Amino acid sequence: MAEDALTREEWVRAFCTELGVDAPTAEEEEQLLELASIAAHSSERPAAPLACWAAGKTGRAPGELRDIARRINPA
Repeated sequence: MAEDALTREEWVRAFCTELGVDAPTAEEEEQLLELASIAAHSSERPAAPLACWAAGKTGRAPGELRDIARRINPA
């Protein structure tokens, strides 16, 4: 990582600030990353950001979204 690059947490906080929303809690972050992982490993890798985009439009809790992803392709 470049010396002046932001960490993941710093970038997400800055992005959330620009959007006018709270940054995810540690639990929400874990659930969202799991959602992305399920999408990427159940299909093609580009499914992860697209699933997260769709998830963000719903207003549902990250844990609920993760559970929906699990139901689509239970492992």
